[in-house]
Amino acid sequence: MIKPGDHGDVVTDVTNTLHRLGFIAKASEIFSDEVGQAVRAFQQERGLSVTGLIDETTQVAINEARWKLGDRSLKVSEPTMRGDDVASLQSRLIEMGFNPGRVDGIYGSRSEAAVKDFQKSVGAKVDGICGPATVIALMRLLRTVTGGAPALLRDQASREKRGPALADKVIVLDPSSSADIAEFTFDLAQKIEGRLIALGVSVFLTRGLTTTPSEDERIAFTNNTSADLLISLSVDRNSSGAANGLATYFYGSETHGIHSIVGEKFATIVQRELIARTDLSNNRTHAKTWNLLRLTKAPAVMLDIGYISNPKDSSRLADPNFRDVIAEGLVVAIQRMYLSAEQDAKTGTLRLEDLRRAGIRK
Repeated sequence: MIKPGDHGDVVTDVTNTLHRLGFIAKASEIFSDEVGQAVRAFQQERGLSVTGLIDETTQVAINEARWKLGDRSLKVSEPTMRGDDVASLQSRLIEMGFNPGRVDGIYGSRSEAAVKDFQKSVGAKVDGICGPATVIALMRLLRTVTGGAPALLRDQASREKRGPALADKVIVLDPSSSADIAEFTFDLAQKIEGRLIALGVSVFLTRGLTTTPSEDERIAFTNNTSADLLISLSVDRNSSGAANGLATYFYGSETHGIHSIVGEKFATIVQRELIARTDLSNNRTHAKTWNLLRLTKAPAVMLDIGYISNPKDSSRLADPNFRDVIAEGLVVAIQRMYLSAEQDAKTGTLRLEDLRRAGIRK
């Protein structure tokens, strides 16, 4: 953790990058108040937690931000190449109708395959390496080729193919293991699990009652299940006891102009469904680049269900009946995501009994 008052080469490297990105007037070897403000602005723009401190996640993001497309040759390597240049490449490929997967700034096998497809299409050497010749070809063709919204079309086709039934879906629930909320989130996850299993869903929890897997372990677990959806359950906290309400988060970056289409849709449905069913304040949906959202292959949504630091929210969370309302609202939100416009219903009105009567569990 790099914080105000720290100094040295690491601070100089960080401020050099912030200077090149336009967040600070000049580089410095001292973590001053001006540096702290620049870090906050960077975190805000990148969809990170805004603290003004340089934790590991922020330091990695700053390092990735220094790369522009063409600065280096991109290829599958160890360690994996990550950066804004990779995200720019992925965005350009998608615009031209190629499929590198999610725009996550990580040069993996899907990015390599998309580069090879592009290289074949322009008669270039097919090696999966995005070097100077490939970048030049991309720049030339991008002015004349538009792909419409291929990512959106692929997503719509995929959801239509899967259909509205939940019986073939795989959903991973990720209850927070933070000490002061672990019992609540695990109980809520079990309530959701029971309802989903009754509808024929395959459900996995990322932890047991007493286990505390790391974020990397939870991401790997979810990816290994080939999940259709990840739902991370947490409760927020704030030094002010007045902070309250529900917020949902999905993967997205305003900097790169990208977002998870399914993630955003589900976050919006969840937010509306739970606000309609409870008296929680509406803190809206937000695009973030947190690793759990970015690195999970399946669409992922994180929920902050109230504030443990707020007496009224904390009292709600302690009520088993309130947890039942949250669980039912979440299950209905999951089903609504897969329903067509003709099958859907007004927010807050669908019940599990309605889903069973409609026969969509089969």
